[in-house]
Amino acid sequence: MSIAQTLTTSFKQQLLQGVHDFSTDTFYMALYTANADIGAATTVYTATGEISGTGYTATGQVMTGISVSVTDTTAFVNFSNVVWTTGAFTARGALIYNLTKSNKSVAVLDFGADKTTTSSFTVVMPANSSTTSLIRLP
Repeated sequence: MSIAQTLTTSFKQQLLQGVHDFSTDTFYMALYTANADIGAATTVYTATGEISGTGYTATGQVMTGISVSVTDTTAFVNFSNVVWTTGAFTARGALIYNLTKSNKSVAVLDFGADKTTTSSFTVVMPANSSTTSLIRLP
């Protein structure tokens, strides 16, 4: 099993087909154990390998602060940090997916190692810019 950080292949195709709308759709982040098998080939949210624990609800957390920006010739998506305010669990990675569009996958995040909490848990997003955002089109 493995977690491979990437934009999913299906998301790339669906983006060109106009499937995802970052101004109106609802996006979620689900957390996964090191035993999960998620990566480029992941097409939809899956409960297989998803974490469980105090303060975590299956399917994850809604993502907020989403907007699309453009700097020079690069378009990118802004995301706020995703926070679980209470918890007792361990996560190795995450899946961003589009709830509005039948749970279609967007991106897989690999935390690099297991991350354990006994209080709040925050997935810190990279700076919202044309060179660092998770989703950017140069």
